[in-house]
Amino acid sequence: MIRGPIVSNRLVLRSPTMDDVPSCVRHLADESVVAFLSHVPFPYTEDDAVAFVQSALGEGPLPVGDAFVIEDRVTGAMIGTIGVRPMDLPDGTRIGEIGYWLARDLWGKGLATEAVSALVPHCFGDGLVRVTAHVNEKNAASRKVLEKNGFAPIGLAELWMPARGRSNLSILMALDKGKWHQAGGNEVPILTVVAVALLDGDDRVLLAQRPDGKAMAGLWEFPGGKIEPGEAPETALIRELREELDIDTEESCLAPFCFASHRYDSFHLLMPLYVCRVWKGQPQGREGQQLQWVPVKRLQDMAMPPADVPLVAMLRDYL
Repeated sequence: MIRGPIVSNRLVLRSPTMDDVPSCVRHLADESVVAFLSHVPFPYTEDDAVAFVQSALGEGPLPVGDAFVIEDRVTGAMIGTIGVRPMDLPDGTRIGEIGYWLARDLWGKGLATEAVSALVPHCFGDGLVRVTAHVNEKNAASRKVLEKNGFAPIGLAELWMPARGRSNLSILMALDKGKWHQAGGNEVPILTVVAVALLDGDDRVLLAQRPDGKAMAGLWEFPGGKIEPGEAPETALIRELREELDIDTEESCLAPFCFASHRYDSFHLLMPLYVCRVWKGQPQGREGQQLQWVPVKRLQDMAMPPADVPLVAMLRDYL
């Protein structure tokens, strides 16, 4: 049995409780969410949600295996579920099948990829030698989530969907423990950047919008940039602020605050965040970026890169 909670950059995977029943019913009332789920009925009722929670706690009949609620780490909202059903093979080895769903309004943000990435190491740490997943042939988004986590197709199967009373052609995806380790597990290169929360006299924070042509264009982020080899974080930040915003600050004005650690598809970002209230000059976007002063209470409403999101709650608590 896998023990929770499992914490990633933006998510917490934890055991379900009866308090999650209303959220389950609300999210699974969207037929597009349950369209490719083999064991989830539609319409989805409160009784269905209660049976899920009871089964996840070992008190019900549903084949949910080790099931977790996916919770937004910043807001604490229940936004989906994920789980793995272990199975003992005749030769004594154990495999498991992963299943997951996510609230419709959160698709396309990399959250499902992050949830699977968080669960896989715990699956292999719990003694499984292979993790599989069935993906409907029409569900390209879910297949992409699994491929980003190292899963590869190994065959096709007609998957019976008891909750629908029909079968659908599915792709069987698999990730073997040995290959996962040979590939470095979920290791990717580490990229270190530095950022700052510039605060004015009204405790508003300056955000910069990533311009067209850059990755994650249109998202709002804390100003900063890459740390050059041999460069101290404070030195890098002073340089970046001069180059990007045309302002000057001193090392003594930069207060280390916290840091972000977030895995993207091809690299892991490590980002120390500083707080600064004193600088010379008027910030202006010298690299084509738009700037906006945002009250701390409104930061959570801004579309920001995944790595920046957990820092918002920390700033809110600090101020």
